[in-house]
Amino acid sequence: MQIIRSNEGQVNQGTTFTGETWLTRSLPEQEGDGTTVSVVRFVDGARTNWHAHPGEQVLYVIEGEGRAGTETEEFQLFPGDIVYAKRGERHWHGAAAGKDMTHLSVTNVGPAEWFEAPE
Repeated sequence: MQIIRSNEGQVNQGTTFTGETWLTRSLPEQEGDGTTVSVVRFVDGARTNWHAHPGEQVLYVIEGEGRAGTETEEFQLFPGDIVYAKRGERHWHGAAAGKDMTHLSVTNVGPAEWFEAPE
């Protein structure tokens, strides 16, 4: 068992995002293709580029107002909402226009494949 304290994560500014985004890798992958946990803060409408995960992704909205989208739908997000992206599903997520949003991200089976920024 391992306990990771909230101040032990490595904070980086996101590079596969539009706008100001801060990613804290709270739990880096511990085993090959294992689970990772990150806290991501999106500032004033920032969002991810399009991407797809080789495994599943679960997002839990901690604070603020956000949005998430697929090729065919866009959703509003609020604190307490959970977003589930199945393996290989091309999607994006981030803060609503003029708002900030923070979510917890849990992924497995390795890193995402990144694409272009959403329009």
